[in-house]
Amino acid sequence: MEAEGVGRRLVELVADEAAVAGISGGQAYARATVDVPPARWRDALRAARDDAELACDFFDWLSAVDELDGGFDVVAHLWSTTHRHGLLVRTRVPREAAEVTSVVDVYPGAAWHERETYEMFGIGFAGHGPLRPLLLPPQFEGHPLRKEFVLASRVAKPWPGAKEPGESVAGGGRRAVRPPGVPAPGEWGSTPTPGGGGTV
Repeated sequence: MEAEGVGRRLVELVADEAAVAGISGGQAYARATVDVPPARWRDALRAARDDAELACDFFDWLSAVDELDGGFDVVAHLWSTTHRHGLLVRTRVPREAAEVTSVVDVYPGAAWHERETYEMFGIGFAGHGPLRPLLLPPQFEGHPLRKEFVLASRVAKPWPGAKEPGESVAGGGRRAVRPPGVPAPGEWGSTPTPGGGGTV
């Protein structure tokens, strides 16, 4: 089944509450992306797994995208080992109530991904159980893949070498550009060390 047919089939199964958002990739690598409301998230993934035409029996990955004021897109990629087609299922949750139903009972392999997505974006997964820390130390505060998260380590320690846009090895004529998420000098209340070797 071609990508368009895969997307249309899932929309049929989830009724008129879902929509094919588009096709990514091309030729043999094409994937349908289907948007579903948060209330139908788990139903959509179960339908993709259980329907004979879709037969998406392999859970590949789950993550999120921070859309700022638009909330968060939670995305899962599924694969059919029988029919050899892929499918992206996506839902959008509001920033103030970032939670969606867990799909661990549908795809047990989603457990790790849900924990990582909670840790990095702060999106809850109802029914998952305790979302224990996975990658970050217990004392870490915040969710580092949210766009408003300030990259404090870049302020505390200078970036080695000429790695940022506008920098050059020879100290050329271009002005250095501050990377996204790094506050302007002085915003953190630190003072430069003598000789310009970072902050104290």
